[in-house]
Amino acid sequence: MKLKYGLYGALCMFALTAHAQSSVTLYGIIDTGVEYVSHANASGNGVVRMPSITGELPSRWGLRGTEDLGAGYKALFVLENGFNVGKGDIGQGGRLFGRQSWVGVSGPYGTLSFGRQYTMTYLAVIDADVIGPNIYGMGSLDSYIPNARSDNTIAYKATFSGLTVGASYSFGRDSTGTGNSPGQGTCAGQVAGNETECRSWSAMVKYDAPWFGVAGSYEEQRGGKGAAANLFDGVKPLPLTADGDKDDRAQLNGYVKLYGVKVASGWIGRWVDTDASGGPNVHSDLFYVSASYQVVPSFIVDGGVYRVIVSDQDARATLGVVRGTYLLSKSTALYVQGAYLGNSKHASYSVSAGGGGTTPAPGQGQFGAMVGIRHFF
Repeated sequence: MKLKYGLYGALCMFALTAHAQSSVTLYGIIDTGVEYVSHANASGNGVVRMPSITGELPSRWGLRGTEDLGAGYKALFVLENGFNVGKGDIGQGGRLFGRQSWVGVSGPYGTLSFGRQYTMTYLAVIDADVIGPNIYGMGSLDSYIPNARSDNTIAYKATFSGLTVGASYSFGRDSTGTGNSPGQGTCAGQVAGNETECRSWSAMVKYDAPWFGVAGSYEEQRGGKGAAANLFDGVKPLPLTADGDKDDRAQLNGYVKLYGVKVASGWIGRWVDTDASGGPNVHSDLFYVSASYQVVPSFIVDGGVYRVIVSDQDARATLGVVRGTYLLSKSTALYVQGAYLGNSKHASYSVSAGGGGTTPAPGQGQFGAMVGIRHFF
């Protein structure tokens, strides 16, 4: 009897110890508001609406888990769902966990992860673009940047004394729907006998110090059945249907922090090569500078200027945005923001990345303004 109870106690202690070494966290962001966009169609009409995709940040909820494996190693997973607050529907082309869905192992030499996850293009830009995935910002000129994820991906990332290196490889970058790369179709890949179709890879080098940081990345996406390359300037997307077609992006950026001000700038170059499909080659350059200042602990002012040039399609645009955020608490904030986008004669970029339906006539400028609320949990 004593042996029985002793064994039972040992098993209970083991269970409690195992439980103490692992954890699962529920987290999320709810962000919405009311937006006005001028010249929201070819007739020049404005629109007042509740945008579906983003405000300051895209809405989401997720589960994040860790388990201590000993000797400095941990098992990790993230399941993250994107949703639209106004209608309550799922984002990212209807995926249940369309923002992230991966499992991996971390240790002294970095993290190795498997599943749907961010590419190095996104991870390299998040510290240099102060405005981030805001409704007015970089996503207005290149919607892929704040949505730089890939399906069926193996990724590695490690940081050593401020130096971060990372790489990813996808066997099929967009298997479901069109929400992975807005306006770029589907590209499932993983086709028997074709090791190139719909494959993608990315690499990043990044260095962060207490008062400054620099980063660079490169990403290559291969074409395949159903794929396209959208320049988001009003020109019809280019078919990217051959495995020899490429859609590449490179970037360099940096930031400094001085006297409570963060200033950041960068460049993103894009090369679309559709020779294999019999199409044209198109190059674009996106330049930006942004800054943020915490006026008082509860109030932040930030803004940015973005300039895109697609010379092969004779399209150019300049976007300026200013935003103010008032922190009601650590979890809740109110914000107001405004932006103006100027299009060149043949360009039809939209000032708003809030879910489509605001494309102006070619050459028409646009004003956008939004008041909103966001909550972290």
